[in-house]
Amino acid sequence: MTKTLRKTVLAALVIGVATIASITAPVTKAEAASNCTYYSDASHTTVVGQFGKDCCNNTVAWGVKTQYSVCGGCFICYPPPPR
Repeated sequence: MTKTLRKTVLAALVIGVATIASITAPVTKAEAASNCTYYSDASHTTVVGQFGKDCCNNTVAWGVKTQYSVCGGCFICYPPPPR
């Protein structure tokens, strides 16, 4: 087997394994109770962070966590722009 053929076979094998792994990987669904919005104070007027998953199962993680939070519900889904 030539060196080029070995590299091609190895690349195809790696791609095949990666494809099978991505198809058979368990899918975790967003749990609404784990979605939390954090506020700057007890008045809950200024949002300073959100952590959890949106309704499209994308990770939402921005800002800071404070003691003033409301958890539950589904964050609005912002799908990524088309490529």
